[in-house]
Amino acid sequence: MEDETGDYVAIVPALPGCHTQGDTLAEVMENVKEAIDLYWETLSPQEKKDVLKEKVVGIQKVKALA
Repeated sequence: MEDETGDYVAIVPALPGCHTQGDTLAEVMENVKEAIDLYWETLSPQEKKDVLKEKVVGIQKVKALA
């Protein structure tokens, strides 16, 4: 999503507290990959199993006009 300053923000709902930002969409995509990797390192083996049980149904980018 884009914040009020025009930066992009990425939130990973399956990993509470895992989020990042970037000046461009490409930058935020790279940053979120790194954020996920770092978050993953903090999880216990059981927490990793729990996360892997979740299924991604789909991801869709949408733009709403207000």
